[in-house]
Amino acid sequence: MSPTLTAIILGIVEGLTEFLPVSSTGHLILATELLGYDAQKWSVFNIAIQPGAIMAVVVLYWRTFWDAFIGLFSWKAESVAFTRNLLVAFFPAVILGLAFGDQIEMLLESAEVVAWALIVGGFGILAVEKYANPEESGGVANMTLKQSVMVGLVQCLAMIPGVSRSGATIMGAMAFGVDRKTAAEFSFFLALPTLTGATVLQLWKHSAELDSSQFGLIGIGAAVSFVVALAVIKGFVAYVSRHGFAPFAWYRIVIGAAAVAWLALR
Repeated sequence: MSPTLTAIILGIVEGLTEFLPVSSTGHLILATELLGYDAQKWSVFNIAIQPGAIMAVVVLYWRTFWDAFIGLFSWKAESVAFTRNLLVAFFPAVILGLAFGDQIEMLLESAEVVAWALIVGGFGILAVEKYANPEESGGVANMTLKQSVMVGLVQCLAMIPGVSRSGATIMGAMAFGVDRKTAAEFSFFLALPTLTGATVLQLWKHSAELDSSQFGLIGIGAAVSFVVALAVIKGFVAYVSRHGFAPFAWYRIVIGAAAVAWLALR
C-alpha cells in the first residue's frame, strides 16, 4: 500500500474516532496491526496528525472560545468559570503525563491492551448510561469546580490506549451529574489543551524520528482528519442528545472482542 493511501486511511480513522467514545489511539494501533503497517514508523505520524482534528473544534466553536477570551478582559463571571473549568480539568493529565510518560508510551505498543480496554470501556459506558442521573447543567461555564476536577481525574484513565479520552471525559461528566450535551461539549473543549499539549510533547521527544519526506504525508493526514472530524462533531452532539451512548458501547465491545480473538489466532 502506498504511503499516501496509508496517510489518508489513518487520517480518516483519526477524524472519525477522536471525538467519539471509541478511542482514536486504540483504533490507530489496531489499524496498524490489521493492515500490516510498521507500527513504529507510523506512531509519530499518528501523533502529528492530531492537530487536524483539534482544528475542527476550533473552527466549529470559535465563537465560544472568542467570547470566553474577550470576557476574561472584563472578568466576566461566565468567561472566568469557563476558563477555570477547562484548566482544572486539564492539569491532572499534565502532571501524570509528565510523571509517567515513558510507561504510557510502552502501553502504546500493545494491541492486546487496546482490545481489552475497548471491551471494559464499553461495559463502563453501559453502566453510566443505566445508573447515572445527569441534570441540565446549562453549559460548560455552569459546571461546578468539583465536577470539572473529577472529570479531569477521570480523563487520566485515557492514558491507557483503548480507554478513549472523549469516552472517559463524557462518561465521567455524566456520572457526576452533567447532562449529555454539556458533557460532550466539555469533552470537545478539553481536547484543545489536552491534545495540543500531548502532541507538542511527543513531537518534541521524537523530533529526531521526523524528516522532511514525512511532512507531506503528515499534511495529508491532518487535512483528512480535519474534514472528517468536522462532520463527526456536527452530528455527534445531536445524535447522543436523542439516542444516548449505548450504540457506541456495543460497538466497542464487539470490536474489542473481535480484536482479542484475532490477536489470539494470528
